Amino acid sequence: MTLTDFPHHPPAKAPRKAVLIYTDGSCDTASRRGGWSYLLVYGEHRKTASGSASDTTNNRMELTAAVEALSALTEPCAVTLVTDSQYLKKAFSEGWLRSWQRNGWRTAGKQPVKNRDLWERLLELTARHQLTWRWTRGHAGDPENELVDRLALQARQRGR
Repeated sequence: MTLTDFPHHPPAKAPRKAVLIYTDGSCDTASRRGGWSYLLVYGEHRKTASGSASDTTNNRMELTAAVEALSALTEPCAVTLVTDSQYLKKAFSEGWLRSWQRNGWRTAGKQPVKNRDLWERLLELTARHQLTWRWTRGHAGDPENELVDRLALQARQRGR
C-alpha cells in the first residue's frame, strides 16, 4: 500500500459529518509504560476513550491515540484532528510518509521507520475521511488538549 493509494481528501459524494478529534499520548521513559486518549466532538456529542500499553514510547502512544480515535468513527467524516505531536502532524503535512514509503519504509538515514504498523493503519483510516491536521502546543491552556493529556496520563498510571 502506498500513500497515493490513500488520498487525504477523497471526493465527497454526500456532505460528511464534521467531527473534531483531540488526541494525546503519554509515556514514562523510565518504566516504558504509556497511555493514550482521545476526545471526539460531533455537534453537542462528546466521547472520550483511553488505554495503556507497556514497553512503549511516547510517539507510539501518540499514534495509537489517532488510530483508536479514527477507528471509533462508524462512517466517513470530515475530520479535524488536533494533536500536540509534531511527529504525527508532520508525517502527514510535510511528506514524511511519502518519503518513507518511497524509501521502502526507511528513514533518510536508511533506518527502518519506527511504528510502521501504526503508520500503515493510519494510512488506511485516513483514506476513509476528509482529514485536516491541526497542531496545538501542549500544556498551553487548550481545554480539550489538557483533557486528553490528563486522560492519557491517568490511563498510563492505572495501567489500563
